[in-house]
Amino acid sequence: MSTRAAQALARPFTLGSAELPNRIVMAPMTRGHSPGGIPGADVAAYYARRAAAGTGLIITEGTYVDHPSAGDMASVPRFHGEQQLAGWERVVSAVHAEGGRIMPQLWHVGIQRAAGSPPFPDAPSVGPSGIALDGTAGAGAPLTLADVEAIVRAFADAAREAERIGFDGVELHGAHGYLIDQFLWERTNRRTDDYGAERTRFAADVIAAVREQVAADFPVVLRFSQWKADNYGAKLATGPDELAAVLAPLADAGVTAFHASGRRYWEPEFPESGSDLNVAGWTKKLTGKPVITVGSVGLDAVFDPAALTADARVDSVERLLERLDRDEFDLVAVGRALLADPEWARKVLEGKENELIPYSKEAVATLH
Repeated sequence: MSTRAAQALARPFTLGSAELPNRIVMAPMTRGHSPGGIPGADVAAYYARRAAAGTGLIITEGTYVDHPSAGDMASVPRFHGEQQLAGWERVVSAVHAEGGRIMPQLWHVGIQRAAGSPPFPDAPSVGPSGIALDGTAGAGAPLTLADVEAIVRAFADAAREAERIGFDGVELHGAHGYLIDQFLWERTNRRTDDYGAERTRFAADVIAAVREQVAADFPVVLRFSQWKADNYGAKLATGPDELAAVLAPLADAGVTAFHASGRRYWEPEFPESGSDLNVAGWTKKLTGKPVITVGSVGLDAVFDPAALTADARVDSVERLLERLDRDEFDLVAVGRALLADPEWARKVLEGKENELIPYSKEAVATLH
């Protein structure tokens, strides 16, 4: 790695009240190692190991907010309940002891939840209009206004608790076809009320409610994507003007930073515009907010469902760092590469890419 590129990645960054030592972020990745929704000592060690190796900011796996239809796995951590929050407080302490910064990702899966799923099997699958990601009507129950208000409160309560137990900020999961994204997307939001007429309203309400419950400089990050879990060609916006219309109300509601999820960081989002900016680059240009980029960083195989169970070789981050060096985006989230190698940040910052461990499917099954 060139000295110039290493310097670009090693630069500190201020994100609200969080002082980050460098530009490396651990991307949120579902792990499913928290029985009863309680993160244990192994989860704390898993995150602390990466903080000790120089990862500047850790964004945890998705954690379910306090709503019975929020999740569909008993072993995914929850962000409510005395034991669950005590577990998270131990995680925070472990990461901070290693000099790291950490944010929980707050999550509601919405219509993607199969009816009868744990941790609350009697809860229905819900969404803005009861429409599945593939457009199938009647896949779940449309949310009532009372339901909407309850879920907005659940996100806000979780953020308040996150600040109370010492987290350095929160990330709201508004990507990949989960609930917040379902409101943003025209295919899944066919409501005839204000939440349908203005599809950004639910996300903006969540952000504003969260902002009311935390300190003015407490970082609130929103993760969003064009693509969905079963539809990589999906688009919230077909061009810069449409993307600006989606993002502006969310920025105004109080977002500190956006986490723009693309599958391949090197691909231009709107090539017909003549620009090579990826989705993160466009987000920064349109909103002026700090932005995290993500998408197959450090590996030669692009992300898709099969990628989690397929090996991938180490790939140079040189071209990514060239983009970072020119401030196309501010922070870089690393997923599978950091899952396979907890020392990824240290090795890259020290120019020891030849020592990086390739990704293997075994990494998914462990908390290495």
